[in-house]
This record gives sequence, C-alpha cells and structure tokens, in this order.
Amino acid sequence: MIFILGEKIMKALIATSLGQITIELNQEKAPKTVENFLAYVKSGFYDGTIFHRVIARFMIQGGGMDKDMKTKPTNAPIKNEANNELSNLNGTIAMARTGDPHSATAQFFINTKDNDDHLDFKTEEDWGYCVFGEVVEGMEVVQSIEGTPTTSRNGHDDVPAEIVTIDKITMLD
Repeated sequence: MIFILGEKIMKALIATSLGQITIELNQEKAPKTVENFLAYVKSGFYDGTIFHRVIARFMIQGGGMDKDMKTKPTNAPIKNEANNELSNLNGTIAMARTGDPHSATAQFFINTKDNDDHLDFKTEEDWGYCVFGEVVEGMEVVQSIEGTPTTSRNGHDDVPAEIVTIDKITMLD
C-alpha cells in the first residue's frame, strides 16, 4: 500500500476484453463520488458491463449497460462534486450523467484528450462532470478502446462494432 500524508491512495483495476487499466481514485477531492464508485465495485455491478459509447479524440464511456445494450438498474443518483478543482484532462475518469447535473449513478468515462474547456465545473448553472480519478497504468488500453470502430446499435450511436467488455473491476491493495 502507498500512503501520502497518512492517507491511503486507492487504486482500482479495470479488467477489459482489450487489457487492463489501473486508476487512482481521488477520495480527498471527490469523496461521495469515490464512495459511490466503490459501492458498485464491491457489489460486482460492473462485471460484464461494456464500453457502450466511444468517441475518438473525446472519451470512452462504460459501466452501465450489458452486452445487449440494456441499462442495468442502479442505486439512487449522487450529488455532483464537479466543483472539486479537478479537470477533465486526458486520462482522467469522471462520472457520466444526464442533463440533470445531479443524476450520476454508475456510468463513467475516461477522457482521451483534454476536455476541461467544456466538461469542467463553471457555475451552479453549468455544473460540468465530476472527475474522481485518473489512469495511472494502461493508457494504451484506453487508446485501443478509443480506436475501436463504432456503429449504431439498439438506438445508440458510437457503440463499438465489436463488444468491449468490462470483465471485472477490483480494488488493489
């Protein structure tokens, strides 16, 4: 385990059908978001979900749909913590949400370029998307997923033509 100023750095391993991605979670800046993510990890919720939205030079999104493009039932939405001074930069992980700023549940995305100009918190009227960690190993896997050809499927655009699964997400010691 790694400790900084007495705080444990929390890491999670996202095992995908294209390889492994290690993320470091920022519990200090996004405590409720990290707690929410950990609850889904511990319950096995993410196991067998897919990356269902991939937009090159933008982001890869997953963690909420199964291979048949059916949305999994989630826990209640959480309060948006995007005003935490973390930016949607290349390699960061953030919560996906609907148009309602406080609607994030389980889905997340990994930025594949610096998206801070239009995804960061600006005001109470322009909440942005909450960054809660960053990729520390496996950016080549993120780039591989980003490079996957996409299509439309079951009413969704930007879906990988070949399914990219999230086999399992586990916490690392």
